[in-house]
Amino acid sequence: MNLVRAIREDIRCVFERDPAATSWTMVLLCYPGLHAVWAHRIHHWLWCRNRKLLARVLSQITRFWTGIEIHPEARIGRRLFIDHGIGVVIGQTAIIGNDVTLYQGVTLGGTGKGEGKRHPTLRDGVFVGNNANILGNITIGEHSRVGAGSVVLRDVPPDSTVVGVPAHIVYQGGKRVLITDPREVNDPLSDVILALADEVKRLKARVERLDGELQQATRQEEPATAFMAEEEERAQYRSEMSSRSDYVSMGEGI
Repeated sequence: MNLVRAIREDIRCVFERDPAATSWTMVLLCYPGLHAVWAHRIHHWLWCRNRKLLARVLSQITRFWTGIEIHPEARIGRRLFIDHGIGVVIGQTAIIGNDVTLYQGVTLGGTGKGEGKRHPTLRDGVFVGNNANILGNITIGEHSRVGAGSVVLRDVPPDSTVVGVPAHIVYQGGKRVLITDPREVNDPLSDVILALADEVKRLKARVERLDGELQQATRQEEPATAFMAEEEERAQYRSEMSSRSDYVSMGEGI
């Protein structure tokens, strides 16, 4: 693709995605994300021609200049927009499609010292919020969105929105996704939540059983309780009558 045409295309995508961009001069001079992407094209060209040391040295200079680190081997598509950009890290085997947007602090990293493909793949139209971490050889599907501060460790299907640590799907295909099983979140605390739910269920069953036994015992004691109350009323009545001067007892049987 013609270099001048590619530069114009990159600048045009900034105007489409950033309302703060007001002039071509501002975009050319004040957008480090663009500078990092343009420099990466040169670094990648050198890397592919086995000028790896020179490519790494130049990428480190670009990192110091822009605050964005992109490994020369990473494959980046057209119209990548890195907004603000400070702290963005794109790993060696990462693959980024067309029309992708990254905000500051995004990391496309690995999860260990494994060989081969160990960094994420972002398909076309992906949006990644600030300080999100996408780790490992996983794929983010077309037009998906990753919420700010999320940690993504599993593949994300197309047209989805994921949030959380670890990230889980909250929207898919424009529809809200309701999570009914804590296991779906894949959170380390999921087992604790499940254990608490089981304990609450067990205690609830025990309370219901004890409540039933108490009601049954109460029903059995009701006749005796009523008889005792009647005897107490009679004794109180006799005591009151005996204290009166005009009371004459006619015998206990009457």
